[in-house]
Parts: sequence; C-alpha cells; structure tokens
Amino acid sequence: MSETAAAPETDRPFPLGTDVPDDGPLRQAYERRVAFHERELAALEQQAAEVRRGGGEKAAARAHQRGKMTARERVAALVDDGSDFQELGLFAGRGMYEDEGGCPAGGTVMGLGRVSGRLCMVVANDATVKAGAWFPITAKKNLRAQEIALENRIPILYLVDSAGVFLPMQDEIFPDRDHFGRIFRNNARLSALGVPQIAAIMGSCVAGGAYLPIMSDESLIVDGTGSVFLAGPFLVQAAIGEEVDVETLGGATTQTDISGVCDYKMPDDATCLATIRELVAGLGPLPRFGFTRDEARAPAFEPDSVLGVFPESRQQPYDTREVLARIVDAESWTEVKAGYGQTLVCGTARIDGWSVGIVASQRQVVRAKAPKGKASEMQIGGVIYGDAADKAARFVMQCNQKRIPLIFFQDATGFMVGTRAEQSGIIKDGAKLVNAVANSVVPTFTVVVGNSFGAANYALNGRAYDPRLFLAWPTAQIAVMGGAQAAKTLLSIEERTLNKQGIELSDEDRQARLDQIEARYQEQTSSVYAAARLWVDAIVDPRETRQWLATGLEMADHNPEMEVWRSGVLQT
Repeated sequence: MSETAAAPETDRPFPLGTDVPDDGPLRQAYERRVAFHERELAALEQQAAEVRRGGGEKAAARAHQRGKMTARERVAALVDDGSDFQELGLFAGRGMYEDEGGCPAGGTVMGLGRVSGRLCMVVANDATVKAGAWFPITAKKNLRAQEIALENRIPILYLVDSAGVFLPMQDEIFPDRDHFGRIFRNNARLSALGVPQIAAIMGSCVAGGAYLPIMSDESLIVDGTGSVFLAGPFLVQAAIGEEVDVETLGGATTQTDISGVCDYKMPDDATCLATIRELVAGLGPLPRFGFTRDEARAPAFEPDSVLGVFPESRQQPYDTREVLARIVDAESWTEVKAGYGQTLVCGTARIDGWSVGIVASQRQVVRAKAPKGKASEMQIGGVIYGDAADKAARFVMQCNQKRIPLIFFQDATGFMVGTRAEQSGIIKDGAKLVNAVANSVVPTFTVVVGNSFGAANYALNGRAYDPRLFLAWPTAQIAVMGGAQAAKTLLSIEERTLNKQGIELSDEDRQARLDQIEARYQEQTSSVYAAARLWVDAIVDPRETRQWLATGLEMADHNPEMEVWRSGVLQT
C-alpha cells in the first residue's frame, strides 16, 4: 500500500467551509472537477437511456397494438404526478446475458414512488423483454424489492405481466433458497406482518408465478389481456388432452366471475392503475417508529457544488466534511473526536430534518497526534487505521443506544497493513468495528462515493451487512483490492507458475499481461458492473444523494419495531 502522493497546488482540498471559489487555482480545480463529473454522468445517462428502451420500439409497438401500456408507462401512470420515482436496479443484468439476447433492467422496473401520497415499492414486469420471462437476475431483483418492503414495512404494488421462468436457465432460478420460491414465502410473510400488497395481472401470469398475485392482499385483472393459470393451454393439452383457449382457461371473466380467484375485473390498463391508486388511498393508518425529525434546513452549500469538491482522481485528497456540508442540513453537524482516528469522520447531523449518525471515510493525509516527546505519524488518507476503527465502533454503538439511523460514506482502500499496524492490533480494532456494524439494530444506509476495497467494504456497512439502501456514485469501485495492486499480485502468481515450467517473461510480455489483467479488473470494479449484479441498489447522481437518503429515512420510519441493541464479545 503506497502513500498518497502530494497533490499539485490546484488539487488541494478546499478550505473547510468554502463555497464555490470566485477565481484563482481553486476555481480552476473546481471547474475541472465539475466538467469531469458531468462527462461521467452524461456517459452513465447514455447507458441508462439504452436500458430504459427495454425490448425495443417494435416490442413496445406490439404492446400498444394489444391495448397494453409498457412497464414504464404503467409506473408513470401509477405514481403521483410531479413526484419522483426513484428507480432501483436500473442496470440489473447489464452485460450479463448477451448470449440470450440481453435482459435490460433484469426485465423488471422497480423503485420507490408515491401513490396517492403514500410511499410505496412498485414492481412492474417488462413484457417487452423476453415476454417478461424471469432470468436469475430478475428473481434477485424481485426478491430485493420484497426485502425492502419487509424491512421497512412499506406497501408493495406488483404490476404482473410475465411468461414465467426463462426455461433455458431454470436451474439458476427455481430450486435454491433465494430463487423463485422465496417470492411466495415473502408474500406470506409480508401479509402476516400487515404490509399491504396489491397485485394487478396486466398480461400473462403463468405456472408458479400465478401464486404471486393471488398471495397478495388484493388482486386485479385486466379483461382481454390479463390471464392467470397454473398451466397454459399447450401444457393442459399435453397433460390431460383438454383443448382450451386462454380466456376460458384463465382470463378475467373466468378468474373473477367463475373461480373468484381475483377481486377486481378491469376493462383496461388505465382503469386498473387508477383503481390501484384508489385502493392505496383507502388504506388505513400505517404505524411509524417515530425517528426524531425537526424542520428541514437546506445544506450550508448548494448540493450541486459537490461535483466541484470531489476529485476526479483517486490519488487526490479531499476533506469529506466538504462533501457532507452539501448533503446534511445547515448547522446540524456535530463531530465526535475530531482530532482522534482522523481517517474516519464520525458525527451526528440532520438530513431533511431526520436525526442521523454519520461515519465517513477521510481521504486527506493527516498527522496523528503522538505522546509528548515522540514524533507525530503521517497517516495515509483513505486507509482505516486502528484508532479510526476504534472511534467508529464506539460511535456506532452510541447511535444504536440513542436509536438514531446510521449513514456510512465509503471511500477507503482497506485497513492499514504492515508490522507496526499488526503489532498495534489492527485486526482487533477492525473486528471491533465489524462487530458493532453487524449487530446494529437501527436502520443503516451506505453510499459508496469512491473506493470500497477489502475489509473496508465490510466494516463500513457493505451489502453483506443489510443496509436499507446501498447506493453508489458513478465514481465508486468495489473490489477486494485496487486494480493496480490486484494486477501485480495476479501477475506475480502467474510468473511463479511459468518459472516452474522454465518460462521467463520478457519486460514487454510482463507489461502486456499486467495491462490486460488491470483492464479486466478495472471493468469488474466499476459501479455499473456492481449495479448489474445488484451489489448496489442504484447508481445515483452525487447531487441527488440528499434526496435519496431522505426518502430512505422516511421509508425506514414505517417499521414500528426495533430489536434490543446487543453487542457481541469485543476485544478491548
């Protein structure tokens, strides 16, 4: 692990509390950073626009000819006018199923939106993508939607239009613990917890998938396009020799007027969506936990200016407090132990009025204070030292005791290594932080703004620790270690294997292999790669971080229950 190089004059962090600089080197650095991040966001938006096209214009036209809306049109008609639909899992499946023709957005549109004023989870099958068939990532995405609804007790609305499991990959979708069957288990658990579930059958609903809408609290079916049955006409004929058409077997009239399986028969998509809005509006009062919230204040500095304070290079330092000053409410930040364990910043603040605790990586090179008579020690920014881990662990425990939600901002390359770190007990201090995070009972949220490498990913509330939302900026990278370090490690292993065979690489071959390994590794650490696999819930515009966290905090307040805070054995 190498020290961060000294930054050029124009790459220094802004002095704390600085707004957009008027002129001079800081202004140049600010404008360069803004331009860089805007280019990154524009490139990301190009990919997002491609994903939103789903199965393409021809598939959308066929849906319209049948009198059906597309999944995104349905979601737009369902959520309140003028409200934001915060989409989760947009990049799910990106680049993963090219041999099967691709699976944009995992064949599902999913996110948080307001319906008749209520914050809801909305899940809509995209029938323009392989007729809405379920790929492995589709199951994972739908399970994540239910998990969020379960954890936060928010209503979940299903817009069903799916041909069922993608049969060529059924072995990766059907039998395991977190495969298709868990959808129905979650249906039952949500219902038992009193979490409202409303399902609209707006297209095909076949085989095991038929249980999802019928295990919901209320179901609607669209006449002429909606159908639900355990076996379709072809399978019925093959199984028992009966010839029957779709409408007779499981159309709207059959499943409402004859079987009584569905509750409401709707003439078209528009009426169906309007009826869902009425049903949500008619819900009774939902309990809240009652997390502390004051009147919201705007941040001290314009949130858009965060693009100018966050560096474009992973080697440039910055003060994380400058980022936080553009996210948290003005005059709400109170830092804990500011002069101790400085590679992590801990403090309390408010976001949109909600009281929160914050643990954030610090990428500045800092000088740790030393006992009298001893030289102070330079600490590498972006690396977690033992004193920082110790401070953060205690702070996490304090927030659990106070019952205030926790937000983690990740930009760390890992824990400090080397003889001095090991002899000071870095493993013990890191384990203490992991223990505190793992046993947290308050809602937690994580935003990866830069590096998320190795054990730092875990200790700072990575995906494995169940954050209510796990968000990433386009600049995020998630991996066991950085690309350069990983490439050198992998090349060393490869060289040792070749040397045993009597083969020695030339300098040119060594560099070519190093570049190839690093390029592959860099691709696998990107934010889009992570989002494609649902390692993160969403890649968010840094300027919108505050809105995302505010929605998450409101969402978390819907769950009225909280476990008693307990910690495990801590090495002191």
